[in-house]
Amino acid sequence: MLIRLVLALSVVVVLIGVASAQETRAYANCLTPLKDAKPLLADHPEFIAPIEEAARFEAPMLVDDQGGDLHVRAWRFSYNARGIIEMPNCLQAANTAVIVVHPWGIDDGQGWKTPEPAGVCDFCTPTKNQLAARHTRQVINPFLKSLRGKVALIMYSLPGNEDTIRKKLYRSFTGKPTQQQREQGAKELKAKLNAFVYRGEPLPKQLTLSKNLPVVDYFQQFPGIDAGPRFNGAGYWDLPIPVTKDIEVDPDDVVIYDAAGYAPLKKFLQTKKVRHILLTGYATDMCYCRTTAGYERLSKDFNVFLVGDATLATFPANANPRCATTAAISYAALDHLVTQVSWVRYQTAKNK
Repeated sequence: MLIRLVLALSVVVVLIGVASAQETRAYANCLTPLKDAKPLLADHPEFIAPIEEAARFEAPMLVDDQGGDLHVRAWRFSYNARGIIEMPNCLQAANTAVIVVHPWGIDDGQGWKTPEPAGVCDFCTPTKNQLAARHTRQVINPFLKSLRGKVALIMYSLPGNEDTIRKKLYRSFTGKPTQQQREQGAKELKAKLNAFVYRGEPLPKQLTLSKNLPVVDYFQQFPGIDAGPRFNGAGYWDLPIPVTKDIEVDPDDVVIYDAAGYAPLKKFLQTKKVRHILLTGYATDMCYCRTTAGYERLSKDFNVFLVGDATLATFPANANPRCATTAAISYAALDHLVTQVSWVRYQTAKNK
């Protein structure tokens, strides 16, 4: 009899848990026109072109966590609504993670370099890499510092597996290194990266073109981007890519390794009770959307907010990423919420 009672109570607890997880609310999708709204993403015009749209609407609060202390205004674009829809959100910082996608330490003095004379990496030229580094210093690093210690996690995604060197450098899903291990890892990283010969082949001086299809032959032999061993050198992509030194990494920050796949990331975040993601990083049109910690995967299981001025798109044939980043973020806004650094405010009941 006692066993039956315990089993019955267990079933009730499970059912209550399921009901709680499936709790819903009626959301009034009421769109109020906004008058004289200021341009969006206008705080850092060097990196992203401000967004202006004729029709702007205000919607009710979407995320409304009880006792929320992280206020995140956000927007999306709807062709059906024929304009931009903005809404406030109130998040629990303790249930929020900030993720930086692919903050690669390239051409930053740690040893990993763009191969010469024609190698391609990150934003594809040393000059463009330096512009991205300036964006990291001026926008992303201050944003991380403002939220560190308030949100649940600060995280970075990097290519490859957790190799022996980076395991000593960074906290991951599997462990947290000691200060002594970090110092040893830094020495090994420097030695490993500086031992590599950062040289590949020069540009081809002659191509063989057919009479009928010279354009086809031209691009087959001389593509716009070749980041393989020909120009980068064999073994280049096997090197341990570090987090850029333009970010002040804290020992509690966590590194995500792409090769492990999405499942371990999802499990780790859910174990830490994370429900909200503020997504930053590079490149808006590529890694930021499609890699392990990209928004295409995260948005299936978490409330994702794209921090539109804390990301840069690749910008071929242009001297700056302004228009490319705006275009990439605007397209993403069809199915995702976009915020900006100045719209993310930590505000407890005491300092309201």
